[in-house]
Amino acid sequence: MVRKLTLEKLFAITKKIINDLPKRTSATRVISRKRTRAFIAIVTLTLLSGFMFVEVMSAVQTSLTIANSGTISTVGVGVYFNSACTDRTSSIDWGILAPGGQKSVSVYICNEGSTAVTLAQSTSNWNPSTASSYLSLSWSYNGQTINPGGSLQVTLTLNVSPSVNGVAGYSFDIVIVGSG
Repeated sequence: MVRKLTLEKLFAITKKIINDLPKRTSATRVISRKRTRAFIAIVTLTLLSGFMFVEVMSAVQTSLTIANSGTISTVGVGVYFNSACTDRTSSIDWGILAPGGQKSVSVYICNEGSTAVTLAQSTSNWNPSTASSYLSLSWSYNGQTINPGGSLQVTLTLNVSPSVNGVAGYSFDIVIVGSG
């Protein structure tokens, strides 16, 4: 427990320390005594300002704890090759495609979360980056809601522009986002 140190008590302690200093008559002892008193006064003021700072800071700072509880609603989807949602799709091999050609692959999107979702699809990380100018991905999804635990068959179609140029091999990521 911290005891409050009042200004009067601090001055009384300082005065007692100064008065208890040995009294000498030589000139050097008088100067030394004055320096000692000045030093003690500075230390006292420093301590006093420190105590005041602590008092001010404790008056300014507060804290509050709020207990929390609840249920977290997850929005997660998985992409699978089968309707039972057991054969997870980690990549799609589109094979060899000619200029102007296309290829379709059917997948099942399963809602693995606890909230009904609608889907959005995009592509990213094209390699080479110019491939995105000649290749486009579409899908058969029409905005249907997928309930928790439910699945939906979707056909992904990769189309190649007839004017494709400079793209021999390619890779890209398909991003499917479920929003609930």
